[in-house]
Amino acid sequence: MTAARWEHFPHPADVGVRGWGATPAEAFEQAALAMTAVTVDPARIEPRERVAVACEAPDLESLFVEWMSSLIREADARRMLFSRFEAAIEGGALRGAAYGEPVDPARHETAAGVKGATYAELRVRRLDDGRWLAQCVLDV
Repeated sequence: MTAARWEHFPHPADVGVRGWGATPAEAFEQAALAMTAVTVDPARIEPRERVAVACEAPDLESLFVEWMSSLIREADARRMLFSRFEAAIEGGALRGAAYGEPVDPARHETAAGVKGATYAELRVRRLDDGRWLAQCVLDV
């Protein structure tokens, strides 16, 4: 099984993000990293501060959108960028954390901001090779 990873995928108006992992939670973490990379190089963000994140939903796909939306809200409210993520999923609940630092224009060359996570091209599923995939389109 290959290591967890992420990527962006093309979408006519917005940006798609995709994460893979050995578990749904790991795929969620990787997709969150892909979301950060839409705005700024994650390697330029110091994981100095921990922000707790919790959300619930009736199914994994909805939970993924809630996770991504929660991260966007926390980043906007705190004026932070995140470079490391932890997620634990039990039933329809996710408890996790995002690690990052306040935006520093001198160090963080940011591109267009992410406005929200959408249900467009939403997928959370186990692949034939055993890995989990989590993906959606972000409104930028």
